[in-house]
Amino acid sequence: MTVLRSSLDPTSGAAREARAAMLAALEEIGVETAKAVAGGGDRAVARHHARGKLTARERIELLLDPDSPFLELAALAGYGSDFTVGGSVVAGIGVVSGTECLLVANDPTVKGGASNPWSLRKSLRMHEISLQNRLPLISLVESGGADLPTQKEVFIPGGATFRNLTRLSKAGIPTVAIVFGNSTAGGAYLPGMSDHVVMIEGRSKVFLAGPPLVRAATGEESDDESLGGAEMHARVSGLADHYAVDEQDAIRIGRWVVARLRWRKASGPVTSGPREPRYAADDLLSIVPPDLRSPFDPREIVARLVDDSDFDEVKPLYGTSLVTGWAELHGFPVGILANARGVLFSEEAQKATQFIELANRSDTPLLFLHNTTGYMVGREYEQRGIIKHGAMMINAVTNSTVPHLSLLIGNSYGAGHYGMCGRAYDPRFLFTWPSARSSVMGAQQLAEVTYTVSKASALAQGKPFDEEGAQHVRAAIERQITAEAMPMVLSGLVYDDGIIDPRDTRDVLGIALSAAHSAPVEGTGSFGVFRM
Repeated sequence: MTVLRSSLDPTSGAAREARAAMLAALEEIGVETAKAVAGGGDRAVARHHARGKLTARERIELLLDPDSPFLELAALAGYGSDFTVGGSVVAGIGVVSGTECLLVANDPTVKGGASNPWSLRKSLRMHEISLQNRLPLISLVESGGADLPTQKEVFIPGGATFRNLTRLSKAGIPTVAIVFGNSTAGGAYLPGMSDHVVMIEGRSKVFLAGPPLVRAATGEESDDESLGGAEMHARVSGLADHYAVDEQDAIRIGRWVVARLRWRKASGPVTSGPREPRYAADDLLSIVPPDLRSPFDPREIVARLVDDSDFDEVKPLYGTSLVTGWAELHGFPVGILANARGVLFSEEAQKATQFIELANRSDTPLLFLHNTTGYMVGREYEQRGIIKHGAMMINAVTNSTVPHLSLLIGNSYGAGHYGMCGRAYDPRFLFTWPSARSSVMGAQQLAEVTYTVSKASALAQGKPFDEEGAQHVRAAIERQITAEAMPMVLSGLVYDDGIIDPRDTRDVLGIALSAAHSAPVEGTGSFGVFRM
C-alpha cells in the first residue's frame, strides 16, 4: 500500500500552537485582502453604481458560469506601496461558457482604473500565465490610461502589454476585450490588438486623444462619440466587432464569443471522480510550527493534498532531506518534491535531478513544496561537490519542460529557492502559505555575515571598530530582512501568484493543474551538461 499514514495529533500542544499562529497570520492577510476587494472604497463604489455601472468584481461574477470557481491571482499586488492594494486590477482564472479563461479587469473605482506600476506588473504576469498555459484572455476594460505621476515607471515597460496581446494572437490563443468605459491614449490599442472586441452604446470611449487634446494639438472641435464612441467604432471605423446596449448585454455577448471559440483543452485528468484525501484539510493549519527552525514532515501535508492520500515515494532511504514521489491531485498525475529538513545536501540534489528527468520522460507535471534554507555549506560538503550537485538540480529545473507548480510553505532561502523552482525559474504558478519566508538567506545569518565582514574590514585596514554601533546595525539589518522575507511583502511585489489559506491548497492546485493542461504537457530529454 502506498497510502500515507498520518501521525499528526491536532490536539497536541505543538499542533495547537501552529494552528493559532497560522490563523493569526491569515487574519492579518485578510485585512489587506479586504482592502483589495473594497477597491476605491465605499464612496467610490457608490458613485460608480450611481452611474449605472457595475464594479470589476461584479462584471467578473456575471461573466463566469454560475457556481463555478474563480481563482483570484496576485490579489495583494502593490501591498506596502503608496497605491491601493490590488494594483487597480482584478485578475484570475475562471470558467466562461464552459471554457477556462484568464480574466483581467480594470477597477475603475481606483483612480478611474488608471494603470500604475503595480497594475502593469500584475497585468504582465497575467499575460505570462495566459501564454504559458494557453488560456484564452478576456480583458474587461475601463481605464483612464497611465497614472501620469508615475509615467516613467509605466511608459517604457508598458509597451509589453500590446506586444503580449499580439504574441497571444500569433500563438492562436484567443483574446477578447469587453470595453465598459474609457480606453484612451495607449489604452486604445488594447481593444485594437485583441481578436474580439465588444463595445457598449453610450459607454465605450476608445480614442488615441480625447476632445481637449485634439483641440490643443490640431484646433479641431469634436465630441467623445464622433472621436471614439461605440456606435462610431461599430458603424464607421470597424474597431467594434459587437455592439451592446448595456453592461449586461456586453457580458452576454462576451459569453457568446467565448462559446463560439470552441476552445478545447489539450488534455484533462486521467482519473474521473478522484477520491478525496483521507485526512481533513483543516489539519493543514496545524502542521507548520511558528518557529521554522523546528522540523516538520511534509508527508503530513502531502497526505492532505493528494487523491486518496496515495503517494508512491521514490528513494525514501536516500537523500532523506528531500521527499520525492508520484501521486494524483484532482485526477491529474503529479510528481512531488518536498523539503523535509531544510538543508539540501549532495544526495538530495542528485535525487531531485533524477526525479525531474523521470517526470519529463513520463510527461508528468511537478509540484515543489518549499521548506529549505539552501544548499549545505562547509569544507566537507564543498569537497564532496555540493556546488556541482546543486548546479545539476538547478540545470534540471531550468530545462525541464513539464509544468511546474511551486508552493512556499516554510523557508525558501538562497539557491535552494532556485533549485526548488522559485519565481525566476518560471513555474506555471507559485503560491505561498502565510507561514512562508523567502530571502537570500535567513535574517540572523545575513545580519551575522554583514557584522563579520564589517569587523574584518575595519581590522584589515587598521581602523578602530565600533562594536556598539555595529551591533545596532546588525539588529537593524535583521529586522529589515525579517520584514522583507514576509509573504505579504513578496506578494505585494508580485513575486507569487497569491497567498492562500492552507485549507484551500488542494483546490487551488487543482485549478492550476487544470489550467496547465489547457496547453500540451510534454517533457524533454534535452538538458544542459550535468557536471558529474
